[in-house]
Formats: sequence, C-alpha cells, structure tokens
Amino acid sequence: MRPVFILGVFIPVAFALRLADASPEAVFATSALGMVPAAALMGDATEELAARSGPGIGGLVNVTFGNAPELIIAIFALADGLQEVVKASLVGSIVGNVLLVLGAAMLAGGIGRVRQHFDRTAAQTQVGMLMLTVIALVLPSTLALAHHAGLPGVNEIRNEHFDHDIQKASLAIAIVLIATYLAGLLFSLRTHRDLFNPSAESGEQAGAWSVRRSVSILAAGGVLVALLSDVLVGSIEHAAASLGISQFFLGAFVVAVVGNAAEHYVAVVVAVKDKMHLAVNISIGSSAQVGLFVAPILVLLSFFVGPTPMPLVFNVYEIAALLGAGLAAGALVSDGESTWFEGLQLIALYAVIGIVFFAA
Repeated sequence: MRPVFILGVFIPVAFALRLADASPEAVFATSALGMVPAAALMGDATEELAARSGPGIGGLVNVTFGNAPELIIAIFALADGLQEVVKASLVGSIVGNVLLVLGAAMLAGGIGRVRQHFDRTAAQTQVGMLMLTVIALVLPSTLALAHHAGLPGVNEIRNEHFDHDIQKASLAIAIVLIATYLAGLLFSLRTHRDLFNPSAESGEQAGAWSVRRSVSILAAGGVLVALLSDVLVGSIEHAAASLGISQFFLGAFVVAVVGNAAEHYVAVVVAVKDKMHLAVNISIGSSAQVGLFVAPILVLLSFFVGPTPMPLVFNVYEIAALLGAGLAAGALVSDGESTWFEGLQLIALYAVIGIVFFAA
C-alpha cells in the first residue's frame, strides 16, 4: 500500500465532523487531507485503465481523468457561488504544477547528479501550450481593465460588475481553448505520440487490474471525491473567516494542491529514478491541461451551474503569478537539461508567490 493511502483515515473523520457540526477549521482540514487518497485512488485506476487500453486510448484516458478531482471540486464551488475560489484554484494549480512540482522534481532528481536530461522538443511543445494557456487566460482581464479603468481587487465580488461583452468573450475564448486542447490530443496521441509516451515507463505494475476492477475503483474514487468536495467547499467560507485567511489564498494554495497531490508525488518519484522527461511532461503538461481543458469547461458549466456565468477575469496577483510561472518554465526547460539548483529556484519563486498571495 502506498503511503498516501494512510491519509484515508481522515475520510470518515471528515464526514463525522460535518455531521457533528464541528468547527469549520477541523472539517476543512480533515476533508482536505481525505481528498488526497481519494484522488490517488482515481489516479491509480486511471493509470491501470490506460495501461490496458494501449498507448492511444490509454493516453486519452489519462488526460481525460487526470484532473477529474480538481474539476469535481471546482464544480461544487461553482454551485456555491465561490467563483473567486474556483479561479484562484485554477491559477494555483497551474502555478503549483509548474513551480512546486517541477521544482521539487528537479531538486530531488538532481541530488547526486551533475544534471538530468529530457527531450527538448517535447518540453518546448509543452511550454508552448502552457504559454498559450497563460496568454489566453490573461487577455480577457484587459477587457475589464478597459471597461472599468482598473482590475478588480481580491476581496471584491466582481461578477456583478461585468457586462455581457466580457462574459461572451470568455465563452468564445473557452471554445477556442477546448479546440486547441483537442488538437493537442491529436498531436500528442497520434501524429507525434513518440514524443509523449509516459505509459511505457511510469509504473512497473501497469495493467495488473482488470478493466472491471479499474472502472469500479475509478467510480468509487469519483464518488468519494464528490462527497468530500461537498464537505470541503461547504466549510471554506467559515474556515477562512475563523483562521483569518482569505478564500483567495485557500483556493490557490490548499484547494489547488489537494486534488493533484498524488500526481505531484508521481512526478517527484520518476525524477528520482532519472526519468526527468516524464516528470517534465507530468508537471508542465498538467498545467497546460488545466488551462486548456479544465478552465474552459468550468466557464461553459458556469452558464448552467451557479448564480452567474464565470468570466475569465483574474486579479493582478493571479495575472502576475501566471505570467511569472510561464516565463520561468520556458527559461529553465529550453536547454533540455536540469540541475537541483534550478529546482530550488522554482520552489523559491513559488514561495514568493505564496507570501504575496497570503498578504493580499
């Protein structure tokens, strides 16, 4: 049993505390910790299904369900009208994957080695998708800047002030991003799949589960994630108020991490095994997927779920974090090699962003 599943003890504790009307801080903490093994369960089932399906379909399964826990959490937050938490978690996920996960992988894999190498072409392709994601997410904010002579602040309830032009632009951009994402699937799974082949090297026990078992465990993990998401999201507002921490910070640096914790662990493990190209694909590829698939899907869903449609408008802190993460990733992977000090630099930048978000 993987160590991450030890955290499964927090799953019944979270439900018990919710039923007992315990303090929101305790409910939030236990549900966040319980989310990690539930997401890991979905991740394991996804990997097994991918291994059983062959490289083409397997890759599609991986990218489809890879960010399912984060998507489920965000849908519950949308339904509760917590759009700022949703957007903060999207930014936190992109920034966390690029800076924290890639940085930790470079640091852990680089210890004891002069440098590690990875496929430069594949890495640059991933960075290109990431930069497209960052620019496309940032540009709608210029409409808000032009219409309102200033970007909204962290604590403002912003959506009431947005006109239909910004909402329609966000919807159109979401459609373009999804189309680009589908083209990226064609590129990575069909026409250039030799550059993107993580399934061949990621796990020694790949395909050990039957398809029926994998589907059953994936469904069970999805139900657990959905139930815990309801508990987690329902406690965010009160927990933030009790702890004196903004919902903005919780969304970017707690909610964004718990849904992807298992994937983060895998990236570091494969880097230690000197499979740095796989770690780069996991970290940067996951960030690009959040921007090209998860964010647009949430924009589309917001027209049917929640009080108002969610525009792709971010505050100045989120914009700076997205641009900084994209530029840092592009600079450090452009040469096709990494060192432990480069990993430390990425982690340091993540820490700086965390300090700014906490102070905002």
